[in-house]
This record gives sequence, structure tokens and C-alpha cells, in this order.
Amino acid sequence: MLKILLFIGLLALLLGGGAKRVVAGGARSLDMADRLLGGRGARLLLQDQPYGHGPRQSLDIWVPETARPDDRLPVVVFFHGGGWDSGDRGSYGFVGRALANEGFVAVVPDYRLVPRAHWPDFLQDGAAAVAWVRDHVASLGGDPDRIALMGHSAGAYNAVMLALDPQWLRDAGSDPAAIRGVAGLAGPYDFLPMEKGGHADKAMGKIRPAERTQPIAFARGAAPPLWLATGDGDTVVRPRNSQNLAAAIEAAGGSASLRIYPDMGHRGIVMALAAPFRSKGPVLEEASDFLRGVTARRVSPFEAAAQ
Repeated sequence: MLKILLFIGLLALLLGGGAKRVVAGGARSLDMADRLLGGRGARLLLQDQPYGHGPRQSLDIWVPETARPDDRLPVVVFFHGGGWDSGDRGSYGFVGRALANEGFVAVVPDYRLVPRAHWPDFLQDGAAAVAWVRDHVASLGGDPDRIALMGHSAGAYNAVMLALDPQWLRDAGSDPAAIRGVAGLAGPYDFLPMEKGGHADKAMGKIRPAERTQPIAFARGAAPPLWLATGDGDTVVRPRNSQNLAAAIEAAGGSASLRIYPDMGHRGIVMALAAPFRSKGPVLEEASDFLRGVTARRVSPFEAAAQ
């Protein structure tokens, strides 16, 4: 009975134009809406799996409902947003379910946050999570040679930095070449000078030179392909971040696709991943197409000749 009442209440918010009020409650509200209003086709395979020794160094893994341990599915590691000072993987089950329903093994890690942690702690955590995934995902139905990264806002920053600056994965004992591509949603990639007292300033404002913290400073032609999505109504992380990084990657001879969604704001772009709100824009469809493309199985010349 409670689920029915919640269903009716959320439906009334949607029909009454109250979707923004649902988002205002945070990612946990989105997750609840997704579970009640259509998030299907996936199951939580692992929960609270440590990838390190700290309380924020654990991850959840979602897989397609019909997945088997001997499958070799492409893998997507999704980093949540929250300005490097908030957010938790448990609130992002809607992303795990969405990606698993698209045929991926979806990994959602936590990472250390401000004020107990600062740059580069969250990058080191992200690299450690990816290293754990590469070492263990083969026994969980995933392909360790087909890993892509994804993130929203601060999480998109983390994902893109791991792909552009190879030092983090190397320091974690992993191979940077394992990353096939990155889908970044509304990420900050080129934000100097930092706003005094803002999220970025608190997380990394003391680092010198400050350029070390900027993904755009590591734009290179050999970087994994990037899909950078933003909304033209985003006033939290301005679209120029995605525009500038895409241009810098292309100028360096690399691959970067820019997608600007009309009339979409900072929260709306991740909101569109939840089942009840996908009519806001084809974010899940287009991100999944990109991720499938970059994680497609590579056929050797010998296999090609035999086909």
C-alpha cells in the first residue's frame, strides 16, 4: 500500500511539473523514483565491496538481470557527483540499474570527500577502484579489457582526469590503456580561476601550480575517446567546460564528441538517467551508444580472416 501511495505522489509531481522538486531532494529521491516507476532489468550483484581499507573505499556492482558469471560484458565505472564534499554510491542505484539494463556491468564506487580528504585523494581512490575492477571483474561477468568510465559533475571530473593523466592508474598498479573511453556529464574541466570558497577551491585550491588540477591541461591526442555532455541551461558547471575540453582534445588530434542538450540544467542531465525522467532528453540512450562503441570487442586479424 505504501508503494502505491508513493507511486501516486511521484506521478502527481511529474504530471504537475514538479520534477525539479523531486530532484531537489537529491539523488536518493531519484533512486526511489526509479525503483518505484520503472527501474527494471538489473540486479545488485555486489554491495559494499571494499576496494581499499577506508570507510569511503567500497563499491556496488550492478549487472543485467540475466547475466551469468561466465559472461564477458563491457564494464562501466560510474563516479557520482556532489562537489567533492557530498554524495554516496547508495543513492545512485538508478544509474547502476540503467547501465546494467543497457548491457553493461555497472560499478558505482564511493571515494573520499572534503573536508577529510582533498586533491588528489579522490583521484587516487578512483584509480584504486578501477584497478580493483580490472583485477576482479572477470569472475563477475565483466571483461577486464573493455572498461569505460562515466561520471556526473565532480564525478565526471574524476573520470576524465583518470583517463587524461595516466599517472593515477599507474600509481594504483593498473594499466591506463585499459580505459576505452569516458562519458562525462556536466563535468568541470577548465575552471581557473577557482571561485573563492567554492567547492573546487575547498577541494583543490591550495595546489600549486593550479594547472595540475585542470583536466584541460592534460588534453592529448592519445587519450581515450571522450563523450562530453552538458545542458545549455547549466549554471552550476558552465557548458564552456565541455566545449573547451572537446576543442583541446580535437586540436591535439584526439577524439572528443560534444553534446549540448537544450533547456537542460546541471541536475537535469543526471536526472534523465532515471526511468521516470528519461523523456527529459536521450542522455542514457546516447551515452550508452557511445559506451558500447568504445567497449566493442576488438577482433584480431586472425579472427577476422576466419569469419
